Amino acid sequence: MGLEDKRTVETQDGIAMENIRWGDSRKDMKRRGRSTISMVWIGAILGSAITLGVAYAYLPDILNSRGIFLENTPQQQQFITIEPTQDFGVYTAVARKAMPSVVGITTVELHRDLFFGTREVSGVGTGVIIDGRGYILTNSHVVRDGKAREVKALLNDGRRLDAEVVWSERELDLAIIKVQGSNLPIAELGDSDKTEVGEIAIAIGNPLGLNFQRSLTQGVISGLNRTITDGASGTTIENLIQTDASINPGNSGGPLLNSRGQVIGINTAKVTSGEGLGFAIPINTAKPIVDQFIEKGEFTRVFLGIQGVDIDAFESVTGVKLPEDSGVYVAQVTENSAAARCGIVVGDIIIKIGDKDIDRRSDLIRTIFGYRPGEKTTVTIMRQGKEIKMDMVFD
Repeated sequence: MGLEDKRTVETQDGIAMENIRWGDSRKDMKRRGRSTISMVWIGAILGSAITLGVAYAYLPDILNSRGIFLENTPQQQQFITIEPTQDFGVYTAVARKAMPSVVGITTVELHRDLFFGTREVSGVGTGVIIDGRGYILTNSHVVRDGKAREVKALLNDGRRLDAEVVWSERELDLAIIKVQGSNLPIAELGDSDKTEVGEIAIAIGNPLGLNFQRSLTQGVISGLNRTITDGASGTTIENLIQTDASINPGNSGGPLLNSRGQVIGINTAKVTSGEGLGFAIPINTAKPIVDQFIEKGEFTRVFLGIQGVDIDAFESVTGVKLPEDSGVYVAQVTENSAAARCGIVVGDIIIKIGDKDIDRRSDLIRTIFGYRPGEKTTVTIMRQGKEIKMDMVFD
């Protein structure tokens, strides 16, 4: 029998002691060597199993902390379910609240062409129900500024109803149509004066036609008090809300909503030369008209009694430099009108009505829409470099 020695073999899970006889045969040595290697592998496997077991035990807690959950099926398969974030909940809630009041609008207009004669031209837009008796707010250009021969409204429940244009104003790009109905779902109107840049903005409409009716897009309020000019008609619209929520042809006339599902604007245009540039008319611009229709079933526009022109336009046409950079130049005054009675004359420059600054003609039009016949206000003018305030009663 040979000499005896002790050798240590380190394993994953501890220290194993092994007696080795120096006088043993090679066969015995090999057998003992295989035994030692086997124990090393067994230790490694056991150590790995323990590590994996610990990791697996803590895995649900790690996933839970990240909003990801594991669900076991009867076959013990694991599927990952992602919990919706709060923002997605807001969009869904707004859609459920506002979608029933959104309608699709189709129009047919007779178009006279020099080469093709008279032909029918169809159009598609969007509107929003503002009164349960059937009043629907939309854009003036959607109903061809009131010239459309045929107007129909497609309701959320699938009904397609004939509609009548009861009011349209090209300068504001707003119109109201009416369908025969009762207890229709109406939209809640918000306060666009409280809108701030960075707030959630949600647009609902019919982009590219009724095949994609009531599509919802989301973004933020990108800017306020924007001004755009229609290259085709030359019409300038001011005081617009800018949003990066997608607005495409067919969305016109649809609502721009806040996170509470309130209408804060009426979608009107998209700048085709750039992405993420959509615009909406503030709902507060339309509220005085809407309120009159709900109250009286009609809208009576006040009559100021002047013909006015923007300062820059007057200077461009006449070549005469005016002392004021902004305001509306009075080119004509109608006899016995509200303007004439309060003392406004040709050559005056209107700079304020009530507490609203008047920089351009569009400001003047938008401001007087907020008044009713018989109401009083103060008009501020510039005359030969002097500021004058006048009391006026609207016709």
